Amino acid sequence: MIAFVSGPVAALAPDSAVVEVGGIGIAVQCSPGTLSGLRTGQHAKLATSLVVREDSLTLYGFADDDERQVFELLQTASGVGPRLAQAMLAVHTPDALRRAVAGGDEKALIAVPGIGKKGAQKLLLDLKGRLGEPVGPGGPAVGAPVAAGWREQLHAALIGLGYATREADEAVSAVAPQAEAAEGTPQIGLLLRAALQTLNRAR
Repeated sequence: MIAFVSGPVAALAPDSAVVEVGGIGIAVQCSPGTLSGLRTGQHAKLATSLVVREDSLTLYGFADDDERQVFELLQTASGVGPRLAQAMLAVHTPDALRRAVAGGDEKALIAVPGIGKKGAQKLLLDLKGRLGEPVGPGGPAVGAPVAAGWREQLHAALIGLGYATREADEAVSAVAPQAEAAEGTPQIGLLLRAALQTLNRAR
């Protein structure tokens, strides 16, 4: 198993990064929150999880070991594959997911694209007791801080999650007042969560 990759970031895409390791470019699928902390040309170290399928080998990357562990634990629930697990971590931090499962918070899971009310209820049952206790202080999932150009980063994150360009445009416009009213630097996780809730209401 590849536990981590470390090296300069060679390229960034809405849902992945290429990290140069020993002269080889390793493609790593990442959540928007993880990608927001990477910069082309700068050194990065990502915890990784290798998903093996009959027709593919996919490496998923995470900001830390805790996020990777939760990604793998989420997939022990029935019906949760790596894509859905990554979508869950795109919307919520590991601790936010632990709190949601521990508190039976259906709404938190329904905020994730691809999870409906019945799916959320089933996941709460399947995951109960599997994710462990929150390791950090309480509060909403806010993810990594966003640098200048939050609109572009948020738009790219939504496209990476499978939304159409028009939907992403509308969601970015909908959360713009929240981002501009934030004290200091707006945070990608909080904006992404609000954008996804807007899109879910619109469907």
